[in-house]
Amino acid sequence: MSLKKYSYLLNKSNLLDLWGDIKESISGTDKDFTNIPLRKSILLLSIPMVLETLMESIFAITDIFFVSKLGPDAIATVGITESLLTIIYTVGMGLGMATTALVSRRIGEKKPYSASVVAVQSIIAGIVVSLIIGILGIIFAKSLLRLMGASSLIVNEYSIYTTIMLGSNIVIILLFIINAVFRSSGDAALSMRVLWIANILNIILDPILIFGFGPIPALGIKGAAIATTIGRGTAVFYQFYILYKGNGRVKIIRRAIKLNLKVMYNLIKVSLGGIGQFLVATVSWVGMVRIIAEFGSNALAGYTIAIRIVIFALMPSWGISNAAATLVGQNLGAKKPERAERAVWITGYVNMVILGFISIIFIVFPEFFIRLFINNPDVIRTGAKGLQIISIGYIFYAMGMVMVQSFNGAGDTRTPTKINILCFWLIEIPLAFILSKMVFHNENGVYLAIVIAESLMTLIAIYLFRKGNWKKEKV
Repeated sequence: MSLKKYSYLLNKSNLLDLWGDIKESISGTDKDFTNIPLRKSILLLSIPMVLETLMESIFAITDIFFVSKLGPDAIATVGITESLLTIIYTVGMGLGMATTALVSRRIGEKKPYSASVVAVQSIIAGIVVSLIIGILGIIFAKSLLRLMGASSLIVNEYSIYTTIMLGSNIVIILLFIINAVFRSSGDAALSMRVLWIANILNIILDPILIFGFGPIPALGIKGAAIATTIGRGTAVFYQFYILYKGNGRVKIIRRAIKLNLKVMYNLIKVSLGGIGQFLVATVSWVGMVRIIAEFGSNALAGYTIAIRIVIFALMPSWGISNAAATLVGQNLGAKKPERAERAVWITGYVNMVILGFISIIFIVFPEFFIRLFINNPDVIRTGAKGLQIISIGYIFYAMGMVMVQSFNGAGDTRTPTKINILCFWLIEIPLAFILSKMVFHNENGVYLAIVIAESLMTLIAIYLFRKGNWKKEKV
């Protein structure tokens, strides 16, 4: 056989193997991620996790797409509410982070019942916290909007959106927690399907409830909140069905349904670092919105749209980063720390390549993406500039996201918290204020501060990751 023909068959074989892995990753796999080749492990976990996070970002994009037809004030309402919801995301992601660390470690140790116990404690904690947040959110929705600098029109006419979103936060928190159970156990395809259901319902219901259809009246911005809640709520019911009746790696059995103080303590201890980590970032996010609000509704609307696009583009990278976190946890549980480290570096480089291409597109064609949401020239101008500036740092963000998630996957949620305090509170917020108020005299100073703070965070994370203390973490 000639060399040319042999090369053709080899390439064809590789393509067939790749296609087989892709199909397996989407349909679900029972592979042991601590033993199969590392690149195959990353591929099998990353694809459904990327699709899952894309589905999550579609939530934000869908809402803002339809709400943008209601005008800048409606967009600004969604933007301010999202900044408040990040507190809920913080709790959900913190608990989800702890769940990932503990479940993946137990799966790596080949202890499925212990993983089930962790899942139950996570759900209990999530329900309790969400009820408290929901009650406070319903009572103080208008006051929170005023605190965030919203206009009287937004407070009086659009606060129902904020009330519904805060009041129904239980579906957000449970989505985070239970999907973390699926992902960290290796059932990433299940997490993906859950968000497919939520998104399909949201996409169908959003235009119907916002603008009306047949006998259904137009509910405006209230309809967007109801559609999102129904979509997420249905997905949560499906999650519970899988946990009790499905064939996932983690199943909740009756003897596991009880309060386990030892596991709950360990879960809360790890999650506090995760919650603190995201709370720092959340306060920074709220602070940035507050600074932007000083420049008017058009600037805030442009910022809101630009950030939604940025988040949408970053979501696949979060999926890849979550794959790294799962591999770190499972391989540490299997006593394979060097394999865990290799997984992080490989994943980080892949992420850099992907985000590098995306950044070029956003830098060259920023206005095109903003125009997909609105025709207001002032909003397009500020949003496009923001998208362009923030995209400059995408390659840094790519590696930083993987590094941070690797610490979290190991159960070391304290290190990212310290990094966030330094980069977001001590650098990003003061720098955003100085650059926007004293240097540029517009919102561009906020955008540049984001790039500087996020890039510095990446450099610090790489330095600490190389030190290797995360390998000794016990959870």
